[in-house]
Amino acid sequence: MAINTRIFSDLDFNFTLNPVTHDVARRYDEDAVKNSLKNLILTANYERPFHSEIGSPIRRLLFEPATPLLGAMLKRTISDVINTFEPRVNIIDINAVVNPDETSVDIVIEFTILNTTAPIKLELTLERTR
Repeated sequence: MAINTRIFSDLDFNFTLNPVTHDVARRYDEDAVKNSLKNLILTANYERPFHSEIGSPIRRLLFEPATPLLGAMLKRTISDVINTFEPRVNIIDINAVVNPDETSVDIVIEFTILNTTAPIKLELTLERTR
């Protein structure tokens, strides 16, 4: 009986070179999925040409008043974006802690990759900038 092992790969968006092939390096499995989630969350709608539906209003939400409602809105928005655009992920939990004194939001996304059981954490700190 063959074991089905999936290997997910994406390009490294730092565009580092592979030392052997001198092509753009790749990220695999956990790193590839984490990078994809980060890009989805930080991409604004209408930022990608010809794919205006990809993205989230996270940057706009960062300018809302720092209340517990903001944390709930961020959790819901992140969940919607991941469920819509990242089929490789099963979300376990999303925590959004609003830091009003530092004008930042700490986000922790706990998830599993398809066909795996090990939980993975992605930690992001979002700050509003002008």
